[in-house]
Amino acid sequence: MNKHAHTEVRVFTDGGARGNPGPAAVGVVILDEKDNMISRSGKFIGITTNNVAEYSALIEALELLKEIDAYRIVFYTDSNLVYSQIKGLWKIKSPDLKVLNEQAKKMLYSLPNYDFVHIPREKNKDADRLVNKALDEQMKSLSQ
Repeated sequence: MNKHAHTEVRVFTDGGARGNPGPAAVGVVILDEKDNMISRSGKFIGITTNNVAEYSALIEALELLKEIDAYRIVFYTDSNLVYSQIKGLWKIKSPDLKVLNEQAKKMLYSLPNYDFVHIPREKNKDADRLVNKALDEQMKSLSQ
């Protein structure tokens, strides 16, 4: 893992479930200021909802960021729910999401300088691809 300091890193997160709830996965892509890939992750997380998967993707990204030294971090998500709840714009009614929100905020607290940007799905293709790849691999391994 690359431990030299970056001026800014861009973190793209996505989570998805096939069925809601259903088999779910997360995808994370972390790029440096020159669009070079620093880290990425795509993994199956079990049976859960889309919203839990979206939060789980953010938490996965925060875990990966522990190994990356960056002055500024910008998170990009196509989840309006995660964006709005992390920014404090929406109340959190679900107890499951409340726990994940608190966990993410605790991890965010240790970062020096960060922001969140809500993007359309078509601007989050790389993270989305990792979600679908993890789900496809899980389905294939179950059918063997």
